[in-house]
Amino acid sequence: MLYTITFNPSLDYYLKVNNIKRGAVNRAAGEKLIPGGKGINVSLALKELGNDTMAMGFVAGFTGKAILAEINERGLKNQFIEVEGQTRINVKIKSVAETDINGEGAFVRPSDVSALIRKLKKNLHGGDWIILSGSVPSSLPKTAYSDFLDELKPPKGVNIVVDASDGLLTESLRHKPFLIKPNIFELCEVFGIPHTLDIRKITECAAQLQKLGARNVIVSMGADGAVMVTETDQSMYVRAARGQLVNSVGAGDTMVAGFIHEYINTGNYFKALNFATAAGSACAFTETLPTREQIEYVESLML
Repeated sequence: MLYTITFNPSLDYYLKVNNIKRGAVNRAAGEKLIPGGKGINVSLALKELGNDTMAMGFVAGFTGKAILAEINERGLKNQFIEVEGQTRINVKIKSVAETDINGEGAFVRPSDVSALIRKLKKNLHGGDWIILSGSVPSSLPKTAYSDFLDELKPPKGVNIVVDASDGLLTESLRHKPFLIKPNIFELCEVFGIPHTLDIRKITECAAQLQKLGARNVIVSMGADGAVMVTETDQSMYVRAARGQLVNSVGAGDTMVAGFIHEYINTGNYFKALNFATAAGSACAFTETLPTREQIEYVESLML
């Protein structure tokens, strides 16, 4: 089973605004409201690819109920815990440039995290995957993922994946996750260096994260592709497919799902990275998460 953990899900409110003007009343040219949160996106993408997945995490208030109603309608298996407050609403403004305003999130207590761990432990076995993705509510510390793994004590053979930033990522490295996937901005932030597309430098930084505990590291670079260093001492770079950017939200999550899916099927790092990069690109080229057929078509353009 592939378990995704979303500490801080959201309802994403998309607004299309032509030539938005600051300090003035703007009229939307289109709008939609869909469930968000990185772990939920990963589970939805895995389900589309045919993998058995369970979405877990925390929801609150009427927004949390709306998320559950939508993912249940889509047939996504889930075990969320209801907590205090309101699940956040993230506003995504699509205009000349993309502008995101992300909410703070519900109030999650350590006792809520313990309840989630007890729920997860009941069915967790060697060979399962746990994917920890995204931010955590402000009520929890930047060590929340590391603390979660400390208390969970995953059985031998469980693969841990972490897709997060700042301390959530770096503090988790002592648990030796199977995979981490910082994007280029998060990588540069960790090392306090200017944004760079120097593949050699990116590879060196990824290798440093390996020394800190990560077994495998993918650095996603959007339209510029992805770099990976593996626990088998391989380093590789894959170019992304070229296409029109429609929506970047969820691209990194679809990339994580694509990698896990292909790695489970083939055990081949390069094939998995190639498919993952195609999945991320396909997501960027569509308004919502891509279908399997769309991902496979984009992958065919990269061969």
